[in-house]
Amino acid sequence: MTMSWQTILAIGSGGFIGAVLRAYLNGLISHKIPHDLPYGTLGVNLIGSFIMGLLIAYFMHTTIFSLHVKSFLSTGILGALTTYSTFAIESFFLLNSGHIALALANISLNAFGSIFMAGGGFYLAKYFLKA
Repeated sequence: MTMSWQTILAIGSGGFIGAVLRAYLNGLISHKIPHDLPYGTLGVNLIGSFIMGLLIAYFMHTTIFSLHVKSFLSTGILGALTTYSTFAIESFFLLNSGHIALALANISLNAFGSIFMAGGGFYLAKYFLKA
């Protein structure tokens, strides 16, 4: 499958916005909440997952958005906003430094929390779209 240059541009420009937003939110959350657990990464993963659930439900409900807009928002912005590569290395460092309980908490909160938030966003959007 080949992508059009418009889709590539949509994903790339959304990725720029999402990456900057991730750095900002991660820093803001990390600064506001003293921690041993990387709450900044957790926060952006949960927020991004919730928004992804909202968007997918809305995309399923309407046909007003083009593939380019959908790609810009989901793959671009949210793909760059959520930080699973950061999550993976932070979990590795926690495990490697012997902080097993923190590592398991980080893994569980990110994995299950993100799934829960994606589902929550999806069902919240479906609820409001029925009205």
